[in-house]
Amino acid sequence: MANYWLVKQEPESYSWSTLVKERKTDWTGVRNFQARNNLRKMKKGDLAFFYHSGDEKQVVGVARVDREAYPDATADEGDWSAVDITALKPLDKPVTLAQIKTDKVLKEMPLVRQSRLSVVPVTKEQFERVLALGDAKI
Repeated sequence: MANYWLVKQEPESYSWSTLVKERKTDWTGVRNFQARNNLRKMKKGDLAFFYHSGDEKQVVGVARVDREAYPDATADEGDWSAVDITALKPLDKPVTLAQIKTDKVLKEMPLVRQSRLSVVPVTKEQFERVLALGDAKI
């Protein structure tokens, strides 16, 4: 059974359009233990929303996990992990954090409750709701 996730990134650092252009990337640089543990729970084939943090604060696309957790080569020290993700499709309409906070299905998402985490789980119901709000089908 597939799991669902949300990965966050400042668009100035690495944007959805960059992922689309490159088609896939190694998701490195996570330096929070809880987010790292979430990375380690990701399985090949899981789907993840790509969220632009910073000024945008919106879900903009859907990616797929194509390689499960492995040692993060960007880490100078410590036990950190990375995964590989591939761009699947953009949302036709980005789903904003403001929409998420006021939606009865979405307001309990870890994105809202643990806003500092860069990798968080999403329930199947939440995943389907964001897709619906974003006019996207997978």
